[in-house]
Amino acid sequence: MGVAGSGKTTVARLVAQAGGIALLEGDDFHAPESIAKMRQGTPLTDQDRERWLDRIGDALAAQPGAVVSCSALKRAYRDRLRARVAGLRFVFLEVSPAVAHARVAARGAGHFFPPSLVDLQFATLESPAGEPGVLRLDATRPEAQLCDQALAWRATHSKD
Repeated sequence: MGVAGSGKTTVARLVAQAGGIALLEGDDFHAPESIAKMRQGTPLTDQDRERWLDRIGDALAAQPGAVVSCSALKRAYRDRLRARVAGLRFVFLEVSPAVAHARVAARGAGHFFPPSLVDLQFATLESPAGEPGVLRLDATRPEAQLCDQALAWRATHSKD
């Protein structure tokens, strides 16, 4: 979890590949209307996100142990997912606004999420630090290192 540009998809993909774990891409669960809103630079509302989170939660419940890339920026969003998936844990990829902006801008025009929405993600973000079942990682570290840390943490918390 984390803001746009934190490396959620990249790290989730690496974790899934290295751990032989099913991968769910959170962006795939957005309604077409939500994708259109973001393409136009319009931020999603909590109502937009609730339906999206419900679809993600249902998919996770159907595939126990899967890894998903998902922003889950507010505690209420994470709690909504936790209510659907017992024992759900989060890897928080923490990144600065400058790094997030640069990464999102580097995606190019083909991606639906524009750099203009990055600041709104930071304004929405409620740090999960201190919440149970959260690993906080510096998203500027090498991707392989982030993957290794997430897999090691997952292995030591598999019974939680």
